[in-house]
Amino acid sequence: MKRYWYVMIVVLGFAACKKNDYYKDSGTHDPNFKGNVLQYLQSKPGQFDSVAKLIKIAGMESVFQNEEITFFAPSDSSIRASIDITNMNLASIGLNPINRMDQIKPAVWRKYLALYLFKGAKSLNDYPQIDFGNFSAFSGQIYYSYDGYPMNIGAVYQDAGGIKYAGYRMLYLSYIGSLSSPKDVSTWVSISVASANIHPSNGYVHALRYGITLVGNGGNIDLSAFGFLPGLLSLDAVKAGINY
Repeated sequence: MKRYWYVMIVVLGFAACKKNDYYKDSGTHDPNFKGNVLQYLQSKPGQFDSVAKLIKIAGMESVFQNEEITFFAPSDSSIRASIDITNMNLASIGLNPINRMDQIKPAVWRKYLALYLFKGAKSLNDYPQIDFGNFSAFSGQIYYSYDGYPMNIGAVYQDAGGIKYAGYRMLYLSYIGSLSSPKDVSTWVSISVASANIHPSNGYVHALRYGITLVGNGGNIDLSAFGFLPGLLSLDAVKAGINY
């Protein structure tokens, strides 16, 4: 748990969020895309160009091209933020910074990329309700990510016209910080979806919001970098060895 809060302290001091005009809450401009998931990401330079390159470095191109998947797509900005945090940690131990994604070992990138990826195609309508203020009644559901790490996914139902849960829905993807207590919401890092139900030929893409993040039941903070607890990615990168 000490390690968990160390990571949080590193991240909380990081950059403020930026907003992309492409992202729209609870929907997309055109949800259907004539191409596979990787082609969709490659078609959005500025939003997902770095994510597409990361997929290649991690050796997962075939997965994104051919398998039926659901991908909660992080932004390019989150990838850059993770590299910046890695460079801060490298400087703190007297090592040179990196300036290319491929200087971090492929296995490290894959470990964290897989947290955002799930087998099978699921739209917003396929996920159960979650209410962070009434978790005992609406707790979402645990799904295992592509490489088997348990994550929670649920749709928050907004109120409308004075009627509870009658408004629009927003998906949340949650990293479970304590595997021994997976329903302890205080250990979760939950990121909301900005654009849901983007529909390439082999699955769904749900584009994650950049910078607006719910940590457990403690409220919204800026947690911008890739990997939910991005300091963990940095520690793993250093441990695996940097490609200089």
